[in-house]
Amino acid sequence: MYNEKQILQDNPFEVLDVKGVGRLMELAVGWGRGTRPDMKVGICGEHGGHPASIKFCHRIGLTYVSCSGPRVPIARLAAAHAALTEAASGTQSL
Repeated sequence: MYNEKQILQDNPFEVLDVKGVGRLMELAVGWGRGTRPDMKVGICGEHGGHPASIKFCHRIGLTYVSCSGPRVPIARLAAAHAALTEAASGTQSL
């Protein structure tokens, strides 16, 4: 329905809404790590297996992503790509 009526660009059950939910995640990670720097933070579900969502999660410093079995190969590749892109640009996540 979201796609058919063009309310959102992507299906919110598959692709993380970076501008809304993603911003809240970024704030929560920052606030949590401000109190407890070693805190482990992750995401699970279909968002944890979507390449763009994985890239965003890496950028905000999530410790891990978890997803359904069929998405694992793509998730691993996306996580490796995010890490290599970060290393090549010389930036670090939180």
